[in-house]
Amino acid sequence: MTDIKKIGILTSGGDCSGLNSVIRDVVFAANQKGWEVVGIFDATDGLFSRPMRYRDLKVADFDFPYAALGGTMLGTNNTGNPHIQKKADGSTEELTDEELNERFKEGVKELGISALVVVGGDGSMAIVSKYCKVAGISMIGIPKTIDNDAPGTDMAIGFSTAIGVVTNALDNLTTTATSHNRIMIAEVMGRGAGHLALEAGVAGFADVILIPEVKYTYEGVVNKLKEIQKAGKRFGLVVIAEGVKTPEGKHIFAANGKTFQGVSQYFVEHLQADGFNVRANVLGHIQRAGVPVPGDRLLAARFAVRAVELIEKGENNRVVAYQDGEVTDMDLNTVLKIANTPVDPEGSLVKTARALGVYIGE
Repeated sequence: MTDIKKIGILTSGGDCSGLNSVIRDVVFAANQKGWEVVGIFDATDGLFSRPMRYRDLKVADFDFPYAALGGTMLGTNNTGNPHIQKKADGSTEELTDEELNERFKEGVKELGISALVVVGGDGSMAIVSKYCKVAGISMIGIPKTIDNDAPGTDMAIGFSTAIGVVTNALDNLTTTATSHNRIMIAEVMGRGAGHLALEAGVAGFADVILIPEVKYTYEGVVNKLKEIQKAGKRFGLVVIAEGVKTPEGKHIFAANGKTFQGVSQYFVEHLQADGFNVRANVLGHIQRAGVPVPGDRLLAARFAVRAVELIEKGENNRVVAYQDGEVTDMDLNTVLKIANTPVDPEGSLVKTARALGVYIGE
């Protein structure tokens, strides 16, 4: 058992529901050990900036329902360059790798923290782990992503809530689709993995689900839509993950040239030309929002407790995971060697969708 008095926690990467829940639960679990907790603002930027940006987290802070809100009370960062930091007067300064290491080390010493909990993706954990090594403290990672493709874990924080948000959107689209005898297309997040599109699509009674992991043909989509019309169905519902390529094998990008967005509009243009009454809906960032559902709150509680236990045992570079219904943990280097987890094209949910008559590719 190590002599711990204070630990830190930060959130990194894209936001999702359940982050405030896991922050709360780390604070509560640490409080049971007699430890203090410091929340670092805006991922590692809070430690790099001068003056530092952080807040002491107390159990009483959660009298306000932070834990029941989406987003993160600590802020996050998934696009910034850590080498460029804002100064107190609003200007910026460029820091070298050595200066970043030194600032991180100085910040850790000033705050008096012995370990840092990183709630984010494996990439963020790997980067922060290097800083922690220089600073002489341990790092424990907690995975979160609405894509649910985090390596080494069957479930990540944020996924369960995102399924609910997308399913609710599909239900709402169904009512207007029925009113107008229309085909509705919902484009959902999922750059390289189609877990969200698949699970929400099945839950939302979609007729067509297209995901990056399963090949499809445009003719297959058209044939399915004609089939449901022939059967007398008044509307059609198509769910497409943003990372799905066009039938010609190309990705559709947003205006920034980096983000996948717009594959649904491709289908609108082609399906309209083939005589279908169709509209596209890009759900966008609402998928990251919403009150965390019980599944995410329970996962947050279990992950937080495991993370605090690992710190108490003096463990370092461990990542909490959920495997086969149980919470466990893995070495960070092992996690980094595992590719992000895609949908299994031969998995039970794909087979379930097909057995229900959903077109999900060839």
